Amino acid sequence: MADPALRQRLAAGDFVVAPGIFDMISARVADGMGFPALYATGFGTVASHLGIADAGVATYSDMVGRMARFAGGCRTPVVADADTGYGGLLNVRETVRGYEAAGVTAIQIEDQEVPKKCGHTPGRRVIRAEEMALKIAVAADTRRSPDFLIIARTDARTAHGLDEALRRARIYAEAGADILFVESPESEAEMARIGEVARALGKPLLANMVEGGRTPILPASRLRELGYGMAIYPAAGFLAAAAALERAYGHLLREGDTLGLPASDSYGFGRMCELMGFPDIWEFERRWARPDALP
Repeated sequence: MADPALRQRLAAGDFVVAPGIFDMISARVADGMGFPALYATGFGTVASHLGIADAGVATYSDMVGRMARFAGGCRTPVVADADTGYGGLLNVRETVRGYEAAGVTAIQIEDQEVPKKCGHTPGRRVIRAEEMALKIAVAADTRRSPDFLIIARTDARTAHGLDEALRRARIYAEAGADILFVESPESEAEMARIGEVARALGKPLLANMVEGGRTPILPASRLRELGYGMAIYPAAGFLAAAAALERAYGHLLREGDTLGLPASDSYGFGRMCELMGFPDIWEFERRWARPDALP
């Protein structure tokens, strides 16, 4: 079930920082660190699961099982990227049903044409605002719990300008979105304008902080001043993981062993065993290996 804590935090005016998770190792690491929410990134999950670009190839069936693993394996509320809802209005209904049953707390739906593309890459095309508004209305009508939050994302800024993106944000708020997400603004001034609109609409606003993306990365304190209530960092984890793998594998290729690999570059086998729950397995085996273990 959706966790009411995220809705309560946003309603109280707390600023929510959510790191991107993309596999169960990243999910377990982030889950134990005290974040108020985790963001299940589409880019990272598709890359980890399928090894391909986040360009609309992954399907609902590819993704819903992954989201269920994230939500079921974490105590922290999970915010899930659901692309376009994977099709038309009927697809949106099934996506909301599936993701809510999977245990995620919020679902992000965007107004791109199918197939969609990553929000900080070129060539994105959007559907009519009225069509997207129907998707948001269907999503809000389908959910079973008000704690299951609907995030409406518009990708109109890049191809159609900020004014059109803001017009769409207003329409999506009226359609029933709980959180607004204007993707890839290109300056702090644009982010300030978006914040003004969100304040007027009385809706929490989400900032997408992508290292190397189109939007400037700002401190949490500044984002809050501009009117944002939540910031996601979808790429921080998988960019760091890819760099660490490249260093470790590069050392192995050059040296033929891992003897000189810096300790700081290794999580540690013992810590990994603990993270994955091996102590519970070992305790179980100790208990049931005794001759007198039968009840």
